[in-house]
Amino acid sequence: MKQLWLGLVIVLTLFLSACSDDNAPPDVNALVYENAKPLADFSLDDQHGELVTKQQFLGQWNLVFLGYTSCPDICPLTLAKLNAVYKNLRSDYPVQIWFVSVDPKRDTPAKRKDYIDYFNPDFLAVSGEHKQLFPMVRGLGLIYAISDSSESEYAVDHSASVAMVDGNGAVRAIFKPEFKQGSVPLINSKELTQEFKQIADYYKN
Repeated sequence: MKQLWLGLVIVLTLFLSACSDDNAPPDVNALVYENAKPLADFSLDDQHGELVTKQQFLGQWNLVFLGYTSCPDICPLTLAKLNAVYKNLRSDYPVQIWFVSVDPKRDTPAKRKDYIDYFNPDFLAVSGEHKQLFPMVRGLGLIYAISDSSESEYAVDHSASVAMVDGNGAVRAIFKPEFKQGSVPLINSKELTQEFKQIADYYKN
């Protein structure tokens, strides 16, 4: 009888452990990589003309968004939302916001500085030649396309998602925009903030 009781206790303990979700991955809408995807090194420049490499990702959480300074809607609206996210996170998490311009022909360092300073001068506004940009963007799980037009005014197609890079320089998650009829695709800043915390707390650097 004693052995039977002991067996029941062991089974019950195992059952309760199996039912516990304390160690379960976060249940979020973001695309989360269980095994973070390490980024290859790259060489870009920031809004001050300083060299930027993979090293700038290390030791902090990073949110990376693609765009260009001539973008009429998605870029300024998303950066405004990311500024709100940044202000809500920075006291509890080391975090850097990256704006990666995929229009290096027009977006000089000076132009990028004027642009990003409007939102937050603490943000990084980086760019470089397409031979450096494209592999880096692809490694983030994002995409862009630019025409060979000789016109001075042209649009650039780019992802509206935001990539989350961990302190080891690896992509941990991608926050996708909301698609609403009659509106441009934009991230939900409140949801992103909440899910960022869940992911960062679970996958501690």
